[in-house]
Amino acid sequence: MRFDLTDLRLFLAVVDAGSITHGAADVGLSLPAASERLRDMEAIGKVRLLERGRRGVRPTPAGEALAHHARLILRQMSHMRGELSEHASGLRATVRLAANTAALTEFLPQRLGTWMATHPRINVELKERQSIEVARALAADLVEIGILSDAVNTGGLYLRPFAIDRLVVVIPRDHALAASKRLAFADILDQDFVGLADGALQGHIDAQAARLGLRLKMRSRMRTFEGICHMVSAGVGLGIMPETAARRCGRSAKTAFIRLADDWATRRLSVCVRTERALTPPALALYEHLSSPQASPIDL
Repeated sequence: MRFDLTDLRLFLAVVDAGSITHGAADVGLSLPAASERLRDMEAIGKVRLLERGRRGVRPTPAGEALAHHARLILRQMSHMRGELSEHASGLRATVRLAANTAALTEFLPQRLGTWMATHPRINVELKERQSIEVARALAADLVEIGILSDAVNTGGLYLRPFAIDRLVVVIPRDHALAASKRLAFADILDQDFVGLADGALQGHIDAQAARLGLRLKMRSRMRTFEGICHMVSAGVGLGIMPETAARRCGRSAKTAFIRLADDWATRRLSVCVRTERALTPPALALYEHLSSPQASPIDL
């Protein structure tokens, strides 16, 4: 069988995302090119690797076997690059990191930026995932480092504290609820909302509404927290976002924010790995940096 490294990365990305479209995007391939590669892999192996359905794709038993070996091969390649990077000045290493929306947008940029500036030969491949998907990606060895909330089962992973993420309701300052000190999520589901266009955080919020047997009355979806704040200040609807983003938006928009009283709205974020011993030198260096008290103060 002749599978190149691009084939293996594509297959693992598709398995991770449960979607050929999203998997192709993760590895920088067009959908037609990715589909052709996957068909060729099945033709070469003379076996079906993926079960295709209306809700996405999942690996067959043969696909699970391929994914297992692909992870081993790519892990060894990563170790090789990590070790060689210590000796070859022109060689770059890559660390794969998955994080939930709050970590990716509110906490990582500053902490990651300072570290990458002092490690110019190390690239970081970032993926935004819901916390439960981060845990699965770590367990499957699809990423080396994850940042997730304590709301998911993290059995078998090594965790270190990273930050406190509080979700708040962003509200116009003249709204009838603006004087509230705390709000229960169930008590505001009759309101109009402005949400994120996509992403792990919006999926998490939508899931909490679904648990109550309801759906958010979504008037519009924006790409950024700043966009949500501007819509809220115009009176379009309420928004839900990390408190750090709400504080930032409040400086320029006519908005206030109120903490959600629900337990799920206050999340302890952890930086975690499957096993510290298996990390490449670049990944271990980044893991130590992100989990150090100086780089990752806990916001109490």
